[in-house]
Amino acid sequence: MAGPAPRGVRPSLDLDFPQSLGVFDRYDDAQRAVDYLSDEHFPVENCVIVGTELKQVERVTGRLTYARAAMAGAASGAWMGVFVGLLLNLLDSRANFLSSLLTGVLLGIAFGIAFGVAGFAATGGRRDFTSVTQTVATRYEVLVEHRHLLAAQELLQRMPGRPQQPL
Repeated sequence: MAGPAPRGVRPSLDLDFPQSLGVFDRYDDAQRAVDYLSDEHFPVENCVIVGTELKQVERVTGRLTYARAAMAGAASGAWMGVFVGLLLNLLDSRANFLSSLLTGVLLGIAFGIAFGVAGFAATGGRRDFTSVTQTVATRYEVLVEHRHLLAAQELLQRMPGRPQQPL
């Protein structure tokens, strides 16, 4: 088993001449294939799992209104206010801790609401919803260094419950 890379050196994701060992519909199947190779003492440091056919998925989580924009602004402003209040307390040793913290939070909430509502109003109704965006792969290809391809193929042929690969 190889040790960690020396400090400041990132392990390379590139192989010299990679060849396709298989394409899988699910990441778990690709991972299981590489895990099987590892269990069989195959030099898995010569493998790469590559997500292919990428899609951007945006999950709409709700309707955005002025009230929601204000609440989201207040929440983020409150956290910023906590930071400012702690900073004020650190810089002024005479300051009352609770007073500094409360002042920072209240100012943060006020500015957060103002900026949240202003930002929502600036969209002009073109984006009246909240969402979460994620990039996902449709398929996963296992690549192997060309010198080890034949050995890897022979091992995978013996894998019990071998995942079906798409055509």
